[in-house]
Amino acid sequence: MIRELGMAMNAEASPQPSWLRIILIGRNPQFTLLRIVVLVVTCFVVTRFVLLPIRVQGASMLPTYKDGVNFINRLAYVSHEPRRGDVVGIRLAGPSIMFMKRIVGLPGETVAFHGGHAFINGKLLDEPYVKNDCDWERAPVTLGPDQYFVVGDNRSMAIEDHTMGEAHRDRIIGKILL
Repeated sequence: MIRELGMAMNAEASPQPSWLRIILIGRNPQFTLLRIVVLVVTCFVVTRFVLLPIRVQGASMLPTYKDGVNFINRLAYVSHEPRRGDVVGIRLAGPSIMFMKRIVGLPGETVAFHGGHAFINGKLLDEPYVKNDCDWERAPVTLGPDQYFVVGDNRSMAIEDHTMGEAHRDRIIGKILL
């Protein structure tokens, strides 16, 4: 009985941590520190090796993508190759110069533009993401075994002002996340 009374008095003597300390640090500071370290390492790995920020500038992807920041998922094509309709980041030169474009042509296909519409192997490509009319004309081009044809969504721009064409597979960094 005396022993139980002594334990009860010790429990009352040790102050309970404040609610603010519990929220910020938790009941077990060592475990909280471990969680913080794991979170920091995970964030570093994800931002360094998985997600790559890309700044969207210009009108070539309007109205689908406006100026701002987006992310490229570098792991998107680990299990499969890029697909038609994917919006991808394409490395041009150096680590920081990239374009964001949509894939319309796959390896081995013939791509042409007539009357503002894309034709793949002579068949009209359904492009629901193109919102503006255009009058583009471009002669057919046949893609190589590791080439993709990329173009922006804003087809109301003059074809001369638009960067598009063949992109080698090794230049495609990944798929746009958002």
